[in-house]
Amino acid sequence: MFKHLEKSIAGVIGISILTTVSTMMLTMKSTTAQPANFRSLTLNSDTTSGMMMGSTGGSTSLPAIVKNRDRSDRPCLGFGDPNPNHVLVLQQPVAKLRIRVDSGGADTTLAIAGPNGVIRCGDDSSSGNKDASIEDTDWSPGTYQIWVGTVQPNTSRDYRLIVRGN
Repeated sequence: MFKHLEKSIAGVIGISILTTVSTMMLTMKSTTAQPANFRSLTLNSDTTSGMMMGSTGGSTSLPAIVKNRDRSDRPCLGFGDPNPNHVLVLQQPVAKLRIRVDSGGADTTLAIAGPNGVIRCGDDSSSGNKDASIEDTDWSPGTYQIWVGTVQPNTSRDYRLIVRGN
């Protein structure tokens, strides 16, 4: 009788472990390097700011790609394409970085997946401006995937993405 119980428990534990590993693999896959839909930007000691242009669109939930909340416990919101809109490469640490969407006031969102699984998310720049922005400190060198989304799915908006380091 105990042998049968041991086998049942082992089967349940095995399924639980398999489910956990599968979930982890899906999460890891979603934030692994993917090609950007639009231009990339590299910042270094000579280039500390830049601009990239693109357009929003897509029905994929950005929290499903990155996480529900970022490293500062801000909610990750919006819808976009499964592939990032842009890639930002930092060749050295950046003490303070501001990334801002300029779409002329559309209700945009930002989701950024960086090295070591660090997630940063942004929504409205201010109470009167629905364009998203993120201003944060301690940016490590490495590759950052940037998604520019909208609050409503399948909404196409042209934008400029402005990046400014310290």
